[in-house]
Amino acid sequence: QVQLVESGGGLVQAGGSLRLSCAASGRTFSSYTMGWFRQAPGKEREFVTAIRWESGSTRYADSVKGRVTISRDNAKNTVYLQMNSLKPEDTAVYYCAATNSGLHVYTPALRYHYWGQGTQVTVSS
Repeated sequence: QVQLVESGGGLVQAGGSLRLSCAASGRTFSSYTMGWFRQAPGKEREFVTAIRWESGSTRYADSVKGRVTISRDNAKNTVYLQMNSLKPEDTAVYYCAATNSGLHVYTPALRYHYWGQGTQVTVSS
């Protein structure tokens, strides 16, 4: 079965950087789209970024474009989320997600079948 384990969250000051990792196991992920979502208290889960594992095609939410980069390491079966110039509004639980339901880089959370447990990111002002 697919297992996704996030790590790398923590407390950082505004303007700082964090790199989140998502270790994926249980499948060969070459046909998967891997995504990062976040959920702040009292808000709906929202799309941050995603990547097609095989092609490397990516999509980014407008709110993070230019500040975050998604990448994957085939040898380690790990997806990374590099976040720079962090803002207090980036504070949320960040979730890694995976889907093999199609060929595109999907943004709706409903398209993703597998989810990690989440990692907290807190940005202080």
